[in-house]
Amino acid sequence: MTTAEHPTPVAELLPPARRRHTRIGLVAGGLGTYWPQFPGLLPQLQESARYVAERLGSMDTEVTDVGFISDAEEGAAAAEELRKADCDLIVLFLTTYLTSSMVLPIARRAHTPVLVIDLQPSERMDHASFDTGAWLAYCGQCPVPEVGNVFRRAGIPFRSVSGWLRQESAWRRIEQWIRAAHVRAALRHARHGLMGHLYPGMLDVSTDLTLLPTTFGSHVEVLEFDDLRHRVERVTEAETRDRMKLARQVFTLDDSVVDEDFAWGSTVSVALDRLVEDFGLDTLAYYHRGLDGELHERLGAGMILGASLLTARGVPAPGEYELRTSVAQLASQSVGAGGSFTEIQALNFEDGVVEMGHDGPAHLAVSARDPLLRGLGVYHGKRGWGVSVEFDVQHGPVTLLGLGQDADGSLSFVTSEGTVVPGPLLEIGNTTSRVDFGRDPGEWVDAWSATGVGHHWSLAVGSHAADFRAAASLLGIDHREV
Repeated sequence: MTTAEHPTPVAELLPPARRRHTRIGLVAGGLGTYWPQFPGLLPQLQESARYVAERLGSMDTEVTDVGFISDAEEGAAAAEELRKADCDLIVLFLTTYLTSSMVLPIARRAHTPVLVIDLQPSERMDHASFDTGAWLAYCGQCPVPEVGNVFRRAGIPFRSVSGWLRQESAWRRIEQWIRAAHVRAALRHARHGLMGHLYPGMLDVSTDLTLLPTTFGSHVEVLEFDDLRHRVERVTEAETRDRMKLARQVFTLDDSVVDEDFAWGSTVSVALDRLVEDFGLDTLAYYHRGLDGELHERLGAGMILGASLLTARGVPAPGEYELRTSVAQLASQSVGAGGSFTEIQALNFEDGVVEMGHDGPAHLAVSARDPLLRGLGVYHGKRGWGVSVEFDVQHGPVTLLGLGQDADGSLSFVTSEGTVVPGPLLEIGNTTSRVDFGRDPGEWVDAWSATGVGHHWSLAVGSHAADFRAAASLLGIDHREV
């Protein structure tokens, strides 16, 4: 193998895609009747609310804090402010007892998922010294069942985290909902590119283009390969050389890489970046069959290098026209877990593992080693030839996320957690991994396939099924776990 330069960490070379910040609405409250009765209570609760705002702001979010409400009128005013803020999640901090009439308007009028939190000041009360005013600061749990009942009767999903103010285990639960809000924010505002045409015969890949806007609020931009061709024609030789230099820093080049194919892939990569920028895309799924080496076939075959670099920057670019998998990859990106285009390759019953991966675009963040560019004289099952990305996935926990679809057209998140373990891997220009799901591989395949997940999915590093379950709740879709 050869490389012109020692590979450099991808994060240092590829600037991440810029997206709208996740917006978290915050409103804290308590019953105003208490304030004149116990003068020291409100300042104590307001100080707790400031701490909550600071913690939420440290989670890569934009916090809209509408202040402290003390009665139903203030609750209605807060609801209007939060409606205008267009939040991805509203955090409702119950600092002491309050009435459900104060918070129901917030959940109804803002049209945004709500997380109720009640965090008392410390682990326990000091019973020997506490009076009524001191006790009331610990009474945030008191209205939680009331709010839960009223939400249910109003048809509003109820979510809550109960604990104490600096309890890290409670904050980990809150952080999980914030990660879920990152997913909702990404999908709600995403622009998904779909370029080319359906991979012939793969009926599971077919997606109603109205489904994503109606389910998530995102947009699907239908593109032609001529949109890419037009931009390829305008790439200069200097830009191609610069992209080849970048690729040598990111990848190790195998001896099988043909210079002409490497240059072509680099040219297409530059044009892809412009295509994504010009159309404001957050994902790009593509496929073109082509014929006998004609230009559009060469464009499709030259996508892998550029698509992998885009995916590494946070713009998933899967092949085979896999729009739903691009959504799953974007969701994986949103929780900081990578997300590589994946399918089942084979089963190893002796070792008890499922071998999975995919040819073509891969997410470099999940690689266990310096990613490799390998030259391929043929792409199996597809027309064309060129350079492909190869690596094995980091050993340790991983989470699969796919988008299932039911007979009524509804979408679901489908997840499964496993562990990538060492062992022999194919060296055929694919992303590959050996995943142990803790059960017979054949039984896992049967259970996974019964969910309606489809042919492909996203493979993310770490244990994130709980994050995706929470995200499904915020998005209003089913979650299925194998």
